[in-house]
Amino acid sequence: MDRNEMDTMHTANDVVQADLEYICDKLAQEFPKLDGKRLLITGGAGFLGYYLVQAALHWNQTRASKPVQVLVYDNFIRGVPEWLTALEGDANLTVQKYDVIEPLPYDLGDVDWIIHAASIASPMFYRKFPIETMDANVNGLRQLLDYTHAQGKAGKPLGGFLYYSTSEIYGDPTGDNIPTPETYRGNVSCTGPRACYDESKRYGETLCVNFAQQYDLPVRIARPFNNYGPGLKISDRRVLPDFVRNVLNNEDIVMLSDGAPTRTFCYIADAIVGYYKILLVGQNGESYNIGIDTPEISMRELAERVIALGETLWGYNGKLVLGESDDKDYLTDNPNRRCPIIDKAREHLNYEPGIGIDDGLQRALVWYSGNREAEDA
Repeated sequence: MDRNEMDTMHTANDVVQADLEYICDKLAQEFPKLDGKRLLITGGAGFLGYYLVQAALHWNQTRASKPVQVLVYDNFIRGVPEWLTALEGDANLTVQKYDVIEPLPYDLGDVDWIIHAASIASPMFYRKFPIETMDANVNGLRQLLDYTHAQGKAGKPLGGFLYYSTSEIYGDPTGDNIPTPETYRGNVSCTGPRACYDESKRYGETLCVNFAQQYDLPVRIARPFNNYGPGLKISDRRVLPDFVRNVLNNEDIVMLSDGAPTRTFCYIADAIVGYYKILLVGQNGESYNIGIDTPEISMRELAERVIALGETLWGYNGKLVLGESDDKDYLTDNPNRRCPIIDKAREHLNYEPGIGIDDGLQRALVWYSGNREAEDA
């Protein structure tokens, strides 16, 4: 996007509408597979659900030959977001409170595509709800895989099943495995404070691969790398929302580390394109890194970029302050570097992220300026 086009994004709604157009344009070849079909999204009230749901509905409004029927299941453990409430009344959207560790609702009926995104991904919250996190990643997944298998046996095979794994399955990669390919087996603690998330995702992948192989099911796996942007609540307690909250309150940014760990940050609109591509055209039983491969920047540099943008957008005059967390496990098992190799997604899916870090951060800050409050459940 050029500078003039970016300058037209003055409000959160401007950003969302531009992102939805971008997503639908990037998926012009793949999205027609959803036309007239039922799409189930578990965990659809979460960060990833924000654009997973709205992109499908935007496709309905702008391009679909027959509308996609979107079914959202969520237990709302972290509250019911306002954006989802605002979509009430859309004839092609059904929202139902449901916990994936419970038996599937009797009235589910036949679905054509499944995205299993029901999990807690924020370290602050999955450490608060470790059992619930593991249950969703393993028991909830197993129920959905059994459903997919049963549908196939009944002569109603699904078009595709997407399981959200995580880049955390790699743990803290050794230096010679960064950038990290899908073939890297990981360096992960099975008992540390992050293990409830990391290890349940790893086992979830094992379930998916074996169901795909044994029953010839269209199960595919996404490994997200540091997504950010609209939908990630300002109360989420991940690094970017924390920084932005400080900027919007004109407070100093307090970083509870030395700022040395590095990451590549993938703007959510690009990530959503990748996830839908996995669902719709990915290869069965395969895992795909979805992220951006450059630039790899430190947490300190991320904070500095947010500070500079805050100065440009709102005259922010705070500074970066280094501190320490009172939580002794705050940085335990936190990877020092995270950077994906995305060649497999490029080759199999024609995936190519197009929104750079500066553009993405500006979109994110504008969106947060219109979403300053969020329920911290």
